[in-house]
Amino acid sequence: MTRSRQNCISTLNLNSPETKATQASAPPRGNTSALLLGALGVVYGDIGTSPLYALKECFSPENPHAMFPSPANVLGVLSLIVWSLVIIVSVKYLTFVMRAHNRGEGGILALLSLAVPERQARGSKRIRNGLIAIGLFGAALLYGDGIITPSITVLGAMEGLKVATPLFTHFVIPLTIVVLIVMFLFQRFGTGFVGSIFGPVMFLWFASIALLGTKEIINHSAVLAAVNPIHGFRFLLANEWEGFVVLGSVFLAVTGAEALYADMGHFGRRPIQRAWFSMVFPALLLNYFGQGALLLNDRTAVVNPFYRLAPSWAVLPMVVLATLAAVIASQALISGAFSLTMQAIQLGFCPRLEIDHTSSAERGQIYVPYVNWVLMFACIGLVLGFRSSSNLAAAYGIAVSLTMIITTILLYVVTRQLWGWNVWLAGLVCGTFLLVELAFFSANALKILHGGWFPLVAGVVIYALMSTWQRGRQLLAEKLRAGSLPLHLFLADVQQNPPLRVRGTAVFLFSNAEGTPLALLHNLKHNMILHERVVILTIVTDEIPHVDAAQRVTIESLGHNFYRVIGHFGFMEDPDVPQLLRACQKHRLEFEEERTTFFLSRETLIATPNPGMALWREKLFAFMARNAQRPTAFFRLPANRVVELGMQVEI
Repeated sequence: MTRSRQNCISTLNLNSPETKATQASAPPRGNTSALLLGALGVVYGDIGTSPLYALKECFSPENPHAMFPSPANVLGVLSLIVWSLVIIVSVKYLTFVMRAHNRGEGGILALLSLAVPERQARGSKRIRNGLIAIGLFGAALLYGDGIITPSITVLGAMEGLKVATPLFTHFVIPLTIVVLIVMFLFQRFGTGFVGSIFGPVMFLWFASIALLGTKEIINHSAVLAAVNPIHGFRFLLANEWEGFVVLGSVFLAVTGAEALYADMGHFGRRPIQRAWFSMVFPALLLNYFGQGALLLNDRTAVVNPFYRLAPSWAVLPMVVLATLAAVIASQALISGAFSLTMQAIQLGFCPRLEIDHTSSAERGQIYVPYVNWVLMFACIGLVLGFRSSSNLAAAYGIAVSLTMIITTILLYVVTRQLWGWNVWLAGLVCGTFLLVELAFFSANALKILHGGWFPLVAGVVIYALMSTWQRGRQLLAEKLRAGSLPLHLFLADVQQNPPLRVRGTAVFLFSNAEGTPLALLHNLKHNMILHERVVILTIVTDEIPHVDAAQRVTIESLGHNFYRVIGHFGFMEDPDVPQLLRACQKHRLEFEEERTTFFLSRETLIATPNPGMALWREKLFAFMARNAQRPTAFFRLPANRVVELGMQVEI
């Protein structure tokens, strides 16, 4: 396992011209068949296990808003599920949203980076800030979804034990917790390993649910009439308010769509698309139709139509297979949360955290220990608190539906500004998606008092953390910039009053390429010396996933053996300073490791009532800064060659 560490000491560059290359080809990703199988094991676990609970919640007696399983209602609900999968997954995400990739990387933050171009006008600046705010909130909501998905899928699978025999009823909760712990322990091996192990399992899962559904469809083929969308419209018109409320349960069938976009960087767009159309979509349709056919034939099957599809001898094997599939379902959200965290760190929305790269071949396959353990304990807490998949279903969906709405808004901006669509075409396409998603969100909003508050609260808390970190970094940069001497004035003073120069090279890391590093000023003030060669190094995170090697570094000679070096990294890359300095050799600037000293300034932040942020946010920012990963580890600097100079900064 190749280990690397990330840091957010970088500049947010949402205006890079390379950002506009949304249609740039993703990098080669190896064997397509292996990636397709891996995509089954990681990307489609969430949406692939929705048959465990989606249709059941529409008719279950445990759901106070469930419908009576009459033929018209069954065909209507099935029609809504089918066309939701078509419109949201097949058309919106796989056809349009996944085209809006940032050089192969997906997810709401990648989409946000494409949707926010350079703005000069004041009014446009407000729109830009508004888009950044809703994009951040959408990203925060995905973390809430990442907590609920593992809980509801694993718990829903384990509840099949009660169908096999009531004797297992008291073991459902403990076994669910054990499965969750084992699942999160496996994350450190990486999504590539998990995908290679779970890919064949998911292949077996989709084949099995397709066969179970096909068997029942043959016995009651009239259920295929649900393909006609008229049945869905008739259902909504006939049942009015009750039909509208059921949309909240119908939405459970498409809740994994946002995760597959976030996971695009792990496997690439084409393997994900091929896996959907060749296996996942057909298998889901066959199983949903099979459950519907069973309900048309036996209304008592509403207790758990998925497991009632299986013959009695196959229930326990299906519970085992469903449990494995549920673990894999959780993988889609967990790996998506890892990717989202890495992007947030590099774009300056999150403090630096330890990140392990788990593959030397696939750059997008990562593991974030801190996020992994937080998700694990949160999932266990949810299972202990809600205790059944039906109770969790009440909390499920609202965060995802709101995130989908935000994605559609950002997609509209991308289609207009980057793809060049006219307002009518962009409005027709995105407006159609928005209409469907607003209906789903409105139906899910009724769940807020019954558990839907949890993902919203989680989203608000995470948004507060991300926005506080972003704003705090801006305030800190302004403070440091205000207290920094312009570099040309410093160089002029050095020329007029040359200090003692000692052997070696001093590298000063500073975020403002035009200013004089505070560590340089303090070193000269207290030690009254300069190294014979001084390099001012600025690390810039460009708004693209990966920077070409030819554009990695720019060097400018400032005279008097001073150099300005600017290193460029993508938001999915590791800022490796020693490697960057080796790349300077091509530009005739060579470094001897034993004669190079790195100087860092370490700020102690002090919260004050001064304008900028609320006092509690300033204290929160200071706390996050103290607990962030050390810059030395982030930059991969040799610890015995680093000098840190401290200072206090009031924010």
